[in-house]
Amino acid sequence: MATKHAALHALIEPVVAAMGFELWGIDHLSQGKNSRLVIYIESENGVSVENCADISRQVSAVMDVEDPIAGEYRLEVSSPGMARPLYSLDQFTRFQGHHVALKLRTAFDGRRKYQGLLVGVEGDEVLLQLDSEEYCFPIESIDSAHIVPQFDN
Repeated sequence: MATKHAALHALIEPVVAAMGFELWGIDHLSQGKNSRLVIYIESENGVSVENCADISRQVSAVMDVEDPIAGEYRLEVSSPGMARPLYSLDQFTRFQGHHVALKLRTAFDGRRKYQGLLVGVEGDEVLLQLDSEEYCFPIESIDSAHIVPQFDN
């Protein structure tokens, strides 16, 4: 599965970069015989609906030629948004001090879901503070993670 994700990233990232955007991340979600490929793009100047449509057309053309996904799939291009998913140690580092929700691949201390303050990154581990406890999760143990937006009253 990781090699398929790496192959998709290697195929899509140059297209997104050539159009002046950062490839934030990719989610390939299998749903029976159909699946969904979600591409998150980022830019200092923001991301518009037109930007997403332009990138969708370009990526779709490359995907049609390379055909890396068997069967039918729906392509979606989006900004990561406020509850942005986090994929890499660099992204975790960039959002240090924010609240995050993590889902682990396997249970740790009897649970797979954790939510708390992102303290930082040490080596290849993500540091998360829950109340007075601090947890270290190796990046490869994290199945998914996203920012939990905080709103002041």
